[in-house]
Amino acid sequence: MSLSARVVNDVVQWIENNLDKPLHIQDMAKHAGYSIWYFQRMFTCHQGISLGRYIRERRLNLATQALLTTDMPIYEICLMYGFDSQQAFTRIFHKKFQCSPGLYRKTFREKS
Repeated sequence: MSLSARVVNDVVQWIENNLDKPLHIQDMAKHAGYSIWYFQRMFTCHQGISLGRYIRERRLNLATQALLTTDMPIYEICLMYGFDSQQAFTRIFHKKFQCSPGLYRKTFREKS
């Protein structure tokens, strides 16, 4: 495994452990020991998607699991997984699933 692949894997693990916190590219680049510009390029090259999209997708996947497996209110789920607000979460969720988080929960829980 190349050095850059190891660095990206290390940062991915760091992201996974910190998805519930605000994540800043400056901190990740510093953690990796690279400039922001180079780190973003390296991450995209190894992961196939941008850093911002990777974080958003991971948070959305975890929040979606929580919608289906817990009775937590939607606003608590979105805050737990690092979304700035319920409105931001709903907008991102709707863009991916073409429905609101509440409707998704109701629809897919009924099918289970």
